[in-house]
This record gives sequence, structure tokens and C-alpha cells, in this order.
Amino acid sequence: MLVYGDIERIETVGAKQAAVASFLSEAFSMPPGIERHGALVTAFISASELVQGIIDAEFHERGFDAHTQDHEAGMECLSILARTVGVSLRSRFGQLSPLPNTFFEKLHGFDPSRTVRTKQAEGYAFYALYPESYLEAARVSGLGPDTQIIGIRSIGTGLSALVAAELGAPAPITLRPVGHPFGRQVRVDPDLTRSLASSGKAFAIVDEGPGLSGSSFGAVADWLEEAGISQDRIHFFPSHCGALGPQASARHRARWGSAPRHLVTMDDLLLHGSPAQRLESWVEDLLGQLDGPLEEISGGAWRSRRYEDEGSWPPANIQQERRKFLARANGTAWLVKFVGLGKTGAQKLRMARELHEAGFTPEPAGCRHGFLVERWHEELDGLGQAHISRESLVAQVGAYLGFRARHFPAAEHQGASLDALRRMAVYNTGQALGEAAAAALEQSLSEPSALAGKVHRICTDNRLHAWEWLVSGDRLIKTDALDHSAAHDLIGHQDVSWDVAGAIVELDLSEDEAARLCQVVRQESGRPLDQALLAFMLPCYLAFQLGAHLMAAGALGEGPEATRLRRGADRYGRRLQSYLTGLGGPEPLQEQDEVPAS
Repeated sequence: MLVYGDIERIETVGAKQAAVASFLSEAFSMPPGIERHGALVTAFISASELVQGIIDAEFHERGFDAHTQDHEAGMECLSILARTVGVSLRSRFGQLSPLPNTFFEKLHGFDPSRTVRTKQAEGYAFYALYPESYLEAARVSGLGPDTQIIGIRSIGTGLSALVAAELGAPAPITLRPVGHPFGRQVRVDPDLTRSLASSGKAFAIVDEGPGLSGSSFGAVADWLEEAGISQDRIHFFPSHCGALGPQASARHRARWGSAPRHLVTMDDLLLHGSPAQRLESWVEDLLGQLDGPLEEISGGAWRSRRYEDEGSWPPANIQQERRKFLARANGTAWLVKFVGLGKTGAQKLRMARELHEAGFTPEPAGCRHGFLVERWHEELDGLGQAHISRESLVAQVGAYLGFRARHFPAAEHQGASLDALRRMAVYNTGQALGEAAAAALEQSLSEPSALAGKVHRICTDNRLHAWEWLVSGDRLIKTDALDHSAAHDLIGHQDVSWDVAGAIVELDLSEDEAARLCQVVRQESGRPLDQALLAFMLPCYLAFQLGAHLMAAGALGEGPEATRLRRGADRYGRRLQSYLTGLGGPEPLQEQDEVPAS
């Protein structure tokens, strides 16, 4: 199934240099505390993206990784900044060490007119991977300054600098594994390979993951072994303690099982670390003293707070859910949810405040180093549990979508093109419903080039499911409104017609209700809502949700959650087949049939 996607930005080096300098200026002007530390880490992440982009540009020009002047300068720059992050962490956010002039010389030593491609680090954005955990992992690793650190780009660029800074080791080198996701390989300058092979050092490979195959870690370790480095000298710094995924090779699996691995998890750092470093203290910085400890509601556990009967739980892709907790202060419940490190957290806080002030979403209290704190309305029921008239439902959903369309234009082009949506829809339909259905869909969809000029990208909601709405009297409150147009999938920012399609499907709107919704969105947004574009988006939405549910169910195998996900996939599959039948396509599934498992 085509479900996931990576966010890549095209930026000038000069713009990125200015951003790093601005983040640092902000951090050094703030009083001590977790907010200042978060601003410092934002600068570090931004600098890591800059260095990754510069090194990747060289890699694409040469066709292999080499130890160049820019590579060395970039990693030395990051290592200096990593040491400053370490000082802040160890002082419990009380101290910042001044940055030497050499840092700024290196930062501004790159050609500012050059254009680079920077990649968003998934761990920082979605999975609560805290760079500080790599400082702590290095501290307890037992490795010394005579260690050769190797970072795996993208996120390993910065993570490796943190490990090197904590060990007092020289600035790392970084590599970009390429090829099939389950069979990555590295391409390295032979001179660099020979120079490393001749040393008697230990080697530390640093990255997030491993994922389904662990082939990025494996490719770097294969290269070292082929250069004559014995396995006992190869160490790994991963982001989790699990085994390699099901697509791992036998060779990589055997090595991983015996190799020394060093890690400190988010839980170790933020839930069980020193009091000043704990998430609980960051929340108290916003809310005052808590009534009790934080309550974990990640991995779909939030449903137990909304539904008495587990049989009525909606499906959840628990492997993709963000970390979230409940906090209580003065008898009031608050949701503490990971929304992303770096500038992402500040952007989402601004959006949360605007949406709340307009009356659409819960009240936000603030954001602390990646975690947003907002009201948790445990006294309210969701759609399906509480009554609200259909007329009011359509009017309020339309007002919400129109507000987003008017107030949240997409600052960056971070979303699938219409052509990519079309390819996804046809592929997913073929995988789930058969090639005849895929052919019928492909024939029915308009050419993307004819519609591209009608697209006005906004920060879409992308999560209009019925269980994401709470009912307060005659008023709707939208939850989970901040994350899904910048999630770890291929959709991203779209035209408001994507959300209109989502509302039609998820809220089971009739033809008349859908027409009224379109009218309200037009009125509230001040923009036309192109019907041809909506007709394109509707089957694409169904095909995406169908693929996403089947893929999530396949990853789980069996069990209640997989059953819920497959039941959801069946619903999307039937709706998509009904659409195709209306075009003269294949007959829809009968009620007892199921969409084939992914």
C-alpha cells in the first residue's frame, strides 16, 4: 500500500544559516529553564538539517560519501553546538556555555547562495525521539574519546554529533545508505575506507530505529566488516531496544543480536530521570503543582477514557500514535501530547490558540519542549454518544473547515501532488479490490494537470473522523486538530476539498448535506470550492484510508485492534466500490465479504 511519505524542503544555505542564528539569539536571550533549553535544541535541529543538506548535496554530486572540507566543518560546527546542549542538560537547564567564534565561522563559512535539500527527521517530528537521550546513552556507554563515530543521515547527522560531544571524540563522519529500503548499501570514498580501516579504534554507528529491516545500520556495519573491522569493535546507538524488523536479513539479525547497543529511551529520560528533567516538571511549569502523577494514554489507551465498552472503540493505528498523557491540576484534566521538537511545537501552539479563540478546539495552556498541553474534556461525549442535529453538525463542520481555509494557508509546499494522490489511489485500489477496480478508478479520475491550478494548499485537518468531535450542548469541539497535515504519511497539506471529502465520508453526509457543507465552506473561507477537484479528492480519500487501515492491520497480524482496523478498511472498501459501481465498474462486495488483508 502507498501510505507513507517523507517531508523534504528545498532551501538556500543562507536562509538556513540565518534561521540557526535567529534560534540561537532567541535561546541566549531567555531566562534559564526548560523553555530556553527547548529553544537551544530547536537551533541544534535546524543546524543539523543544514549540515545534512550540505553533505547530501556533495554526495549527489560525487556519487559517494567522502571526508571533504565542508563535511568536516559541518560536523565540527554541530559538535560544538552539541556540547552546549549537553551543558544545558547537565545543569538542569540552568547554564548555557558561550559559543566560541569558531562555531560562527564554521556556520557562516558555507556558500549562502547554494540550494540544498533538507529532510525532516521523523523521530524529532513524530516519535518523541529526544536528542538528549543520545547524550545520556553516550555517557553510560563505557566508550571513550578514541572512538570513531559514524552518523547515518538524515537524523544521524545531529545524533552522532551529540554522541561525539559527550565522549569527547572527534567530530563524526556521516554516511547516506541508498537502495531498496530492505537492502541498503553505502558508497564510500576508498581513501576514507582505508584510513578508517587502518585505525585501531572502536566504531559507533548512530541513527534512529531500526525499522522493518534495519538495513541502514546493517549497511554501515557490513562496510566496516568488509574493510577489516572486527564485529567486537562495532557498537550501535539506536533509538529503541527492540529486535530488527521482519524484513531483516539473517546476517544482520545475527549481528544485531550479539552487538553492543547503547540507548536511553524517552521514558528513561523524561519519565524516570532527574526531577528537573522529567516531563511532569515541564507540565507543572505551565499548570502549577499536579494533583498526581501523569497517566499514560498512548497507543489507543485514550479510548478507555471515552468509551465504557471496549467493543465500541474506534480503530487506532497504535504504532503511529503520538505519545500522550493525562495531567490533573486543581481538579481539571489536561492532555499532554507530543507534537514535535524544533520550530514545529511553536507553530502548533499558535494554531491551537487561534482555533480555540475562534471557538473550535480545546483551550491550550502552552508547549514545553515538544509537548503541547491542552484541556481534556472528560465530561463530554463524542459524536454517536451525544445528540446534535444534522443541520447544526453540517453548519459547524463547514464553519471549522472554512476557518482553516481562510486562516491557515500552507507556508511550504509539503503535500502530495494531485498526480501522487492519483497514483496512490489507483495502486491501493488495485491491491485491495483488484485490477478491474483500479482500472475503473484510473479511467474515472480527471487528469491532475487539468486541476492543479485550482489547488490552494492549506494546513488541512486530515482527521475528520466522528470520534474526533466532542459535543458540548449544541456546540461541537474538534480534537486532534493540529498534527495530521504534517504527519508521517504522504498526504500533507492539501486543498480544503480534501477535508470536505473527509467530512462527507467520515460523517456519512447525504448528498444534500454534502452540498450544504460545500456552501458553508465557500462562505466561511471566501474561496470557491471547485466541484471537479472535490470529485477527484473523494475516491482518493477513500483509497488512502483503505490502504492505511489495511497496512496498520497487517502490521499487527491478529487481535482485537487488527480486527477493528480491518472492519474500518471494509467500510472504506465498500464505499469505494459503490463509487466505482456508479461509474459502471465492478460490482460491490456483498455484506459478508471482506476486503483482502494487506
